[in-house]
Amino acid sequence: MVTIRDVARRAGVAPSTVSYVFNGSRSISEETRRRVQEAVDALGYHPRASARTLRSSRTHVLALALPRAAGLQDSVDGRFAIDVSDAANGLGYDLLLTTSQDKAEGLRRVALSGLADAAVLMAVDMEDARIDVVRELAFPAALIGRPADEDALPWTDLDWEEAAALAVRELAAAGHRDMVYLAPGEREVEGRRSYALRGIAGARRGARMTGAAVTVVHSVADPARLADRLRTVLGTLDADVGGGGGAGGAAGAGRGDGGGAAPTALIVQHPSAHHHILPSVTATGLRVPEDLAVVVIGTLPGDPASRALPRVELPVETLSFEVTRLAVAAADALRGGGAPSVKEPGARLLAESVGHLLIPPVLLPGTAPLAPPRH
Repeated sequence: MVTIRDVARRAGVAPSTVSYVFNGSRSISEETRRRVQEAVDALGYHPRASARTLRSSRTHVLALALPRAAGLQDSVDGRFAIDVSDAANGLGYDLLLTTSQDKAEGLRRVALSGLADAAVLMAVDMEDARIDVVRELAFPAALIGRPADEDALPWTDLDWEEAAALAVRELAAAGHRDMVYLAPGEREVEGRRSYALRGIAGARRGARMTGAAVTVVHSVADPARLADRLRTVLGTLDADVGGGGGAGGAAGAGRGDGGGAAPTALIVQHPSAHHHILPSVTATGLRVPEDLAVVVIGTLPGDPASRALPRVELPVETLSFEVTRLAVAAADALRGGGAPSVKEPGARLLAESVGHLLIPPVLLPGTAPLAPPRH
């Protein structure tokens, strides 16, 4: 399939220049416009609608960009999709779901299709490639997730770092000196998924603040493999203190007076582990809470699988409403006047519509106590 980059290469210009020809957001010389048009005709590039059309008309449709692999089911993603849809409907918008795993090109297709006024982006990486697409095409978007460049686009998120640090502090205050932090899987960490890296950073910060030993372990989706991993780390703790998480292994995030004792607390961040964490722990031979205190981070509100445990709930409804509001505000800002008056593409969008919502965590009590076991 011919892409905008192919057109740019043939015309001898940057991809952003091709976008400017389509959307009219910058003054382009007639010579450049002619070369771009010749390249479009020669290659047969026919976007379903140009960005110029996007600027002059409204579809009252929002795109929800939710990258996912075929066959995988994630209750967190489904809950967000429903709540974003409800928020969009409340603001007079319909929702278009796009699931391309190629995040940047998937968003580019939506932006050039003319099907949506703006996009809500999920599965946010710390350095998300879709931010460059938004800037290049001046296409309004807001993120569910906190990027490294916090001023790049509007975003909403739970403060994952503080949530992890809070869990460590509360467990330390209850008397725990050795803990395990069950972080998201290695693929999410290697892909620099925002919530994964921030959660691990919070666990390590909590360890430094309290002097407790916190060992970071990557989760796996399969319950049997997870039980094996937990059996290893909860049985004999002999981690590389201060190191980074290795392939499938554990890494010490700090060590206090406990220094090698068996862990008495487990903090679970990975959403896919929430539903089977108790059976996986039970498979290790440990009882909750008699032998092991368990705290879960990022659970869905009302989730019966983790309601009995101390937990930090993911404020899905609030995040969904606010990110939808920000996406609509970005669309209004971009289309509220003429083309940007400064050189950076999408500068009007970035200058006038950036808004953030970072929600502080709240540790909710469960029926299971935080206190360490008495032997």
